Amino acid sequence: MVQTSEDIRLLSEKITEASGFVTRINDELSKVIVGQQSMIERLLIGLLSNGHVLLEGVPGLAKTLAIKSLAQAVHAGFSRIQFTPDLLPADVVGTMIYNQAKNEFMVRKGPIFSNFILADEINRAPAKVQSALLEAMQERQVTIGDTTFKLTEPFLVLATQNPIEQEGTYPLPEAQVDRFMLKVVVDYPSKSEEQLIIRQNTLGLSFPPINPVASTSEILTAKELVRQVYLDEKVENYILDIVFATRYPDKYNLPKLKPLIGFGGSPRASINLALAAKAYAFLNNRAFVIPEDVRSISKDVLRHRIGLTYEAEAENVNVEQIINDILRTVNVP
Repeated sequence: MVQTSEDIRLLSEKITEASGFVTRINDELSKVIVGQQSMIERLLIGLLSNGHVLLEGVPGLAKTLAIKSLAQAVHAGFSRIQFTPDLLPADVVGTMIYNQAKNEFMVRKGPIFSNFILADEINRAPAKVQSALLEAMQERQVTIGDTTFKLTEPFLVLATQNPIEQEGTYPLPEAQVDRFMLKVVVDYPSKSEEQLIIRQNTLGLSFPPINPVASTSEILTAKELVRQVYLDEKVENYILDIVFATRYPDKYNLPKLKPLIGFGGSPRASINLALAAKAYAFLNNRAFVIPEDVRSISKDVLRHRIGLTYEAEAENVNVEQIINDILRTVNVP
């Protein structure tokens, strides 16, 4: 559908009106989280574009706190599932239990029946449990016994995985990691931010409570508007060029990357890059996507969708370097 400048102007007004909750959420989260603005922004992008987020970082970087605080600020349901090697699929989705008084089986729903699901250390649980969670993420429904239950909207899975201490872990297969819209690498805070964290935690001051400042209906309205954000054909082609450069680097003047890339981004990468760019534009109060939106979010969308060869590992080339090369070389509209 072709959008006129008048359509974009009207949509821009709607977005300005509907995006007020973003500032309120950021203000609330800043009460308890120092820095990590990029992580919070990515969580909001996942929420607004119907995607799920995989957070990777060493322990102690406020990943769990950020997710829990976001659920409190949105006034939505929150469940935390601590993944362990002895976890069963029924512990995630629920099971049938026998009610002796009524002489019948009843459904006991699992923690997946909530709005925000924190899958803590997802790589600690075996494949069967990971599959149960990923099926719920994809289908947005759960079948227990003979009954299928729709999951309530908004529904957002935020999984964390620890990049260190790989003993006793079950790394997610590439096909399953692909189900996550974004893979966000959480970095250490700056020196000044960490100084503030020390002060907050050593003075014995209790953290101020997080107030619910956004409703689920506001989030659902925003999600509808994100879908309507205008994506010009030139920007669309830019997204395709970036993704295709991960598959056929030699066609994009990047022959040196060909022996380093085992496989490139799937069509899911193109879809998610477009959706994430739209959500990024929404967060910046814009009714249209610009190339900078695509560039800002491309690493988070692509870093878990590019497979490296043994040659890349031997040469100490990582995914970030490959994405940087692609962004430097592909023509910006």
